[in-house]
Amino acid sequence: MEAEAPIKVLAIVGPTAVGKTALSIELARRVDGEIVSADSRQIYRAMDIGTAKATPEEQAAAPHHLIDVVDPDEELTLAHYRRLAAEAIAEIAARGRLPILVGGTGLYVRAVLEGWTVPEVPPQPELRRELEAWAEREGHEALHQRLAEVDPAAAARIDARNVRRVIRALEVYHATGEPISALQRKEPPAYHVFTIGLTMPRPDLYRRIDERVDRMVAAGLVAEVRALLARGYSLELPAMSGLGYRQIGQHLRGEVSLEEAVALIKRHTRRFVRQQYNWFRLSDPSIHWADVSQPFRDQVFAWVDAFVADP
Repeated sequence: MEAEAPIKVLAIVGPTAVGKTALSIELARRVDGEIVSADSRQIYRAMDIGTAKATPEEQAAAPHHLIDVVDPDEELTLAHYRRLAAEAIAEIAARGRLPILVGGTGLYVRAVLEGWTVPEVPPQPELRRELEAWAEREGHEALHQRLAEVDPAAAARIDARNVRRVIRALEVYHATGEPISALQRKEPPAYHVFTIGLTMPRPDLYRRIDERVDRMVAAGLVAEVRALLARGYSLELPAMSGLGYRQIGQHLRGEVSLEEAVALIKRHTRRFVRQQYNWFRLSDPSIHWADVSQPFRDQVFAWVDAFVADP
């Protein structure tokens, strides 16, 4: 019996504000594709402006999946996201259309394309609160050291400043008695993947980030955060720790001026871009990079047309 052909998946990756959304919609219309979001912030409902979510008009221009999946006080684990993404990709392919995985969350992209098997340990709120309080009291480095003692492999690859991921690794160890590094493994799915990376010179990208943050504020970011707080969503929620929401929340609590909050968003977004380039390296031979500060569309269209035509 002949084996089934692998599912073709087009992936579009790159840093925030580089233009992934616009290009993905253009390509979806060109090759009869549907977009699967790989963005860990756009999964949240009612968080539209600060996450640079595709507008209703953009979503109408091409089908989108895994946007508005959970409320801000709900959690979507990496394992659950990966399962939903795999289901969406399979359904899109079954309709004879091209799945296009789009996003700047490297963890999500890698989990889907490399088939990370992630332990499905449910959140443990009490333990999380205890670890968060301990980290607040002793410092994130001390919390990271606790992880290093039980799971040195996980500690080696998780930044000590990423308290959420450190806590998650400790949570898995506490629940299973096994280090998360031993429970995670890769089982690559039957995908034929072509990955396009969008990039541009860093000064140009930083300028684009600044302009986008200004547009977000003009579009009503402050009102969006105010409405979320009014609905009872605490700034301590993981969803509200995202770029823009935490800083505008601090402004609404009177801790910083709006001007200071905007400056913080821009600064933290630049730092986030540097982290994204650690996930999506310009030296990665599996990523076909396009510099969007130069004429690039003809090259991208040629790549994608060849990928689609390849039997």
